Amino acid sequence: MKKGMVRKLKIAVIGIGYVGITTAVSLGELGHQVVGADMDDTKIKQLKSGILPIYEPHVETVIRKLLREESLHFTTSIKEAVERAEIVFITVGTPPLADGRPNMKHIGDVATEIGRHIREYSIIVNKSTVPVGTTDDVQSIIADQLKLREVNVPFDVVSNPEFLQEGRALQNARKPDRIIIGCSSPAAAEIMLQLYEKVDAPKQITSPRNAEMIKYASNAFLATKITLMNEIARLCDRLAVDVSEVAKGLGMDKRIGPHFLQAGIGYGGSCFPKDISALVMMGREAQIEMSILEGVQEVNQLQTDWFLDKVKQQMGDLYGKRITLFGFAFKPDTDDIREAPSLKIIVGLLNEGAIISGFDPAVNKKITEMFPSVTVIEDAYQAAKEADAVVICTEWDEIINLDWRKIKGLMKGNFIFDGRNVLDWRMLQQEGLRYWGVGRNMNT
Repeated sequence: MKKGMVRKLKIAVIGIGYVGITTAVSLGELGHQVVGADMDDTKIKQLKSGILPIYEPHVETVIRKLLREESLHFTTSIKEAVERAEIVFITVGTPPLADGRPNMKHIGDVATEIGRHIREYSIIVNKSTVPVGTTDDVQSIIADQLKLREVNVPFDVVSNPEFLQEGRALQNARKPDRIIIGCSSPAAAEIMLQLYEKVDAPKQITSPRNAEMIKYASNAFLATKITLMNEIARLCDRLAVDVSEVAKGLGMDKRIGPHFLQAGIGYGGSCFPKDISALVMMGREAQIEMSILEGVQEVNQLQTDWFLDKVKQQMGDLYGKRITLFGFAFKPDTDDIREAPSLKIIVGLLNEGAIISGFDPAVNKKITEMFPSVTVIEDAYQAAKEADAVVICTEWDEIINLDWRKIKGLMKGNFIFDGRNVLDWRMLQQEGLRYWGVGRNMNT
């Protein structure tokens, strides 16, 4: 290999969801040969045709490019993917169980399949979010399978957690803040550094257990930061203080920074809720009280209730009132509604007897399947027609940049409840709309 050239590695990515797709695409862009494997035949057929089964900006274009270049392939055969790979990424989901613990079944199933099919030295990379000690568990499962096969195939297991933001996943993968490699084998660590050689980001080599905790601690910190601002927003509301101005002042402090200080109706998605629950459960099992994170959970769960109380205070009895929700996804630039605050808002409004319509640039069918009585309209202006109130649940640019004078003309009422504090309240008031945000005081 010539000096300066990056070794082209053969990669398998098992589990083609948000993390798996982005991992496969980003590694393909780096010049590696990638096979993505998933048991979902419909999903694999779509991907083979260059169709992305989820909403994630810019990813579909890159998939089609890599398919044309034949550096990315998809299959339903884990055996096929594993047998030809030097590095196997595990990117399956770890959804929460009823008690808050992560469901590790898919991790175990994939580890078993890897143990059945590896034929020569391989590095198994756990990219899924998993409890501390999972690297050891995966190591044991694979070793047990090799014993059953009566073969001696060397392998190493590495923890390489993802730090992707839905809606910005490809950008995060291309330019990550850091790459964490939890590894006890110097040889495996060297290969992992070769894998990411083209990525300009700080790289930390640490133990697998440290890497597993870094992922959970990162999400716990961000969720806590959001939740603290939401709790501050409640106090601002009571004391006639504008939380947006408070957040601006806080963000100027370099020790704090401006990110994740936006007060709103709470966090959602596939990561923060389940990861906080998992960390709390890890603490209980270790007999360590996680009182701060338990408080984070409680504040976040109650944030939508507090918001709905404000809606009722402003509008009175909601029975028969027509309320339009703008945004269903838990955040912009994704179609993910897992743990989305909008779902709690819908349930609360329906319980009050409100008539609900809504608009989201990416979410449609999922909402009508969950709530048949909710009318989802593909045009925001039509969705606002005859509405007594509009509630902002997701800060899509398509929503922020609407013609609010036109919205006012279509509405029957004039209430705007900004659950994400993203609208210009002065402009709305000039248009004759009655604005209410989360902890925003228009007199300060």
